[in-house]
Amino acid sequence: MIAYYTVTVLYILVCLLLLLVILLQQGKGGDMASAFGGGSSQTAFGARGGATLLTKMTTVCAVLFMVGALVLAILGQRGPRSLVSGTPAPPVTTQQKTNPAAPTAPPQQATPPGSPAPVPASPAPTSPAPAQGK
Repeated sequence: MIAYYTVTVLYILVCLLLLLVILLQQGKGGDMASAFGGGSSQTAFGARGGATLLTKMTTVCAVLFMVGALVLAILGQRGPRSLVSGTPAPPVTTQQKTNPAAPTAPPQQATPPGSPAPVPASPAPTSPAPAQGK
């Protein structure tokens, strides 16, 4: 785990150095100073010497960048794990729920599938007896 963090810090330093080396390089097509007659007299490493040094540094940093990415990918598979990967699962409670007793109902006759449900019998309406007599 310490190796993973060490390689990560070194990788970040290589990334920053690569960025710096690339930004220090002079463009191939000339810059604003050459358009106004400045030429390459103001370069820090001379006319051609700086280009070779910066080119070599760029190549070395690019190789270290690629190798560092591969090493971090390999170490990352075996490296630090998730915080929840090593914790055991919570215990399963096996409490049985008690269901309330079902109310007792009179047994109903089973109807075959596809037939209409039986209509419950309702009491016959009582009508008043007709009056006899005139």
